[in-house]
Amino acid sequence: MKTHIQLMTQETAMIIADQWIYEEPYSFYDASADEEDYQELIDPLQRNNQYYEMWKNDELFGYFVVLLNNPTTVELGLGLKPELTGKGFGQSFISEIMDFTATKFPKISKIELSVAAFNQRAVKTYLAVGFTESHHFLQKTNGGTYDFIKMEKQIK
Repeated sequence: MKTHIQLMTQETAMIIADQWIYEEPYSFYDASADEEDYQELIDPLQRNNQYYEMWKNDELFGYFVVLLNNPTTVELGLGLKPELTGKGFGQSFISEIMDFTATKFPKISKIELSVAAFNQRAVKTYLAVGFTESHHFLQKTNGGTYDFIKMEKQIK
């Protein structure tokens, strides 16, 4: 599959925000599930050139956010197109994101991400590509407080 990654366009942001609906219990990840997340996604100023879209064979495949926490650590947020989840694409998706991130930010040595603890499907995927669990924490989001797992991977 031919992959293309670029900064997220406004058109793509609106598609993800308004059309990407995940099956239960993953509807937790719908952009509309949290007003603050929704606004960040649809507002170019809030996206601040940190959101990227991934295309495969000319079809939108997923997106990710890269937050540079310090010169050597980035934090990722990511989303795979809803109809592609649970079909075995996760490991290659995250691997391509990590490769892109390591190339774009050559000084980084660690990648971090957070995942809702209930999402064992994603946790298993992250573990399979070399992430380890750092710690659990409670996060206020989507109108409640939820258990999350911070995961990290050393890349150099």
